[in-house]
Amino acid sequence: MRLFCRRAVNAFIALLLILVVSPRIHSQATNYPDKPPLLLGAAWYPEQWPESRWDQDLTLMEAAHINLVRVAEFAWSTMEPSEGHYEFDWLDRAIALAAKHHICVVLGTPTAAPPAWLTTKYPETLRWDENGRRDEHGNRQQFSFTDPKYRQFAHNIAEQMAIHFGPNPNVVGWQLDNEYANPSFDPTAKEQFHRWLEKKYGTVAELNRRWATAYWSQTYDQFDEIPTREDGENPALLLDWKRFVSDTWKNYSENQVSAIRPHADPRQFITTNTMGWFDGFNEYTVHSVLDIAAWDNYITGNYDYVANGATHDLARGFKNKNYWVMETEPAFVNWHKVNSPLLRGQVRDMAWQAVGHGAEAVEYWQWRSAPNGQEEYHGTLVGADGTPVPVYDEIRQVGEEFTKAGSAIAGTSPHSEVALVNDYDSRWAISFQRHSANFDPVGEMVAFYRPLREQSQSVDIISINAPFDGYKVIELPGLNVISQKTADRLMEFVRNGGHLLLGPRSAMKDEFNALQPERQPGPLAAFLGGRVDQFYALDADVPLSGDLGSGTASIWAEQLSTQSPDTTVVERYGKSNGWLDGQPAVLTRKVGKGRITYVGAWLDTALLNDITGGLLEEAGVQPILPGVPKGVEVCRRSGQGKSVLILINHNTDSAHVSLPEPMRDLIGAQSTAVNAVDLPPFGVAVLTRE
Repeated sequence: MRLFCRRAVNAFIALLLILVVSPRIHSQATNYPDKPPLLLGAAWYPEQWPESRWDQDLTLMEAAHINLVRVAEFAWSTMEPSEGHYEFDWLDRAIALAAKHHICVVLGTPTAAPPAWLTTKYPETLRWDENGRRDEHGNRQQFSFTDPKYRQFAHNIAEQMAIHFGPNPNVVGWQLDNEYANPSFDPTAKEQFHRWLEKKYGTVAELNRRWATAYWSQTYDQFDEIPTREDGENPALLLDWKRFVSDTWKNYSENQVSAIRPHADPRQFITTNTMGWFDGFNEYTVHSVLDIAAWDNYITGNYDYVANGATHDLARGFKNKNYWVMETEPAFVNWHKVNSPLLRGQVRDMAWQAVGHGAEAVEYWQWRSAPNGQEEYHGTLVGADGTPVPVYDEIRQVGEEFTKAGSAIAGTSPHSEVALVNDYDSRWAISFQRHSANFDPVGEMVAFYRPLREQSQSVDIISINAPFDGYKVIELPGLNVISQKTADRLMEFVRNGGHLLLGPRSAMKDEFNALQPERQPGPLAAFLGGRVDQFYALDADVPLSGDLGSGTASIWAEQLSTQSPDTTVVERYGKSNGWLDGQPAVLTRKVGKGRITYVGAWLDTALLNDITGGLLEEAGVQPILPGVPKGVEVCRRSGQGKSVLILINHNTDSAHVSLPEPMRDLIGAQSTAVNAVDLPPFGVAVLTRE
């Protein structure tokens, strides 16, 4: 029996391009009607250069249509050269000069890089690593995120900046700190963790029960006995430590937000710049007290546009609205083993991909090569001599195109009928005990995202706590940790007509990182009418075959069984390790108006494509623009009565794309409407209906 019907190809393409009212509205990130709707920017450090050179820099920025700079996020020693002595005049002049060149400003609070006078006089503000070693001055992020003295200084500098610059009309927003990263294991952090646990559990006895501390005689008599580590401990302790770190970074943000908000123009947003899939803390927790999401888009290895697009969708999901790219690379970085550049054209390609996924600003790090410091070799737009480097012209083209298309894109955002769930508790729980070194939770997310994005052409990546209404398909590649409340919400989603897909390792743990009393998928097992009898880490590929065709599984495979007569086995394992031979690998069951499917293995791309295609077809999800050549990305932004189609050719060869109706390319050379576009390598078209 086939699980799903094959997707029909007779979609009414033109209808799909008409603006429809979506039940999931992604609002604009910012509200500055007097600023360009699409901002192009760069990180600028006027404190590093003689003031006589500022105007030259800003003139070159304006010529490249750069209308935004981020400043001051590393300038603490310049703004407060000694304790309590603030010097902002230089920054006043820099902001005023930028305004003359039609450039607005994001102000960074400088707390990622404290001055030497602070860490010397108050060494307790320095962070400790897990082994009790205290950081030294000379790099950045050497502070303790829990230390009360550091919190006081951070509040003071943020407040003084807000009093001084909050009324400035050329300041559009604030960036707190820079790339939150390392926790501290100092005595204050440890004491705060113990109090956090006491508040959560009430008594040590309850903690012992939930953590099952009888194992290895870990039973505690008081909270102060509990260690603070990031690995090698009880899985419940490790999960709670990550949650504590997340709450602490949230509180760290609130400390500065409380200093800024009373003095800032209400239109000025407050955010921080995060690092994509970084899992040092829960991004949803930290973003809950910020106005917009912003992330730093850097490429590791070769540019994989689908994987990069997933990270954009992740960032959009932090606040469920448009976001900013606060940093991205102008061709190359400096921290890889081999810092090879993006290909000519890919910098522009990446900028438009960001906009296609919901970015309202794209900023490059950095404008000019620093005269010295740890990142001298990092890519820039101009060299240390102040003259443009080759990528400058490509970024200038981006700026020209943002100017042409900005008004059409203003007020629009992506809208999706399908969602992928990103859950930090589950990612942490798997990473604590991978069982297979190759089982990367983010790799699993991207593996499931890839066919979902390529076939539907629009995907939201959301928190498990986000609303499910408005989605036709929700996939949970590795929801390892699940509560009964979450299980109930997922079952309601299916009964009401949703299509739910669970990936391997789903629903194995409860919210305390303890094994569920039922077999996987735990509280969803009866609903699925099937379960996981056993799981296996794979050291060789395992064949599969069934209604969806043949393929292989790698890394992980689960032996499934049916517990209900209306649960269907879709795929079975072939001959492999004996345990899996002939056993079910994929189960599905129709429940109410919807369907639940469990995929028990890390499948090869072709087989996962087939499963995804069938699921989308049965759910009635159509691509935005069917029939585009492989490697051409389709993005659609809509809102306020407008619909804009963005096509990006990520190939090194040209691509021809037929359109459903005459459309005008807002950034193309031809001013009249066309029925097709020919995209050169890394070419972009921004299309609207006539």
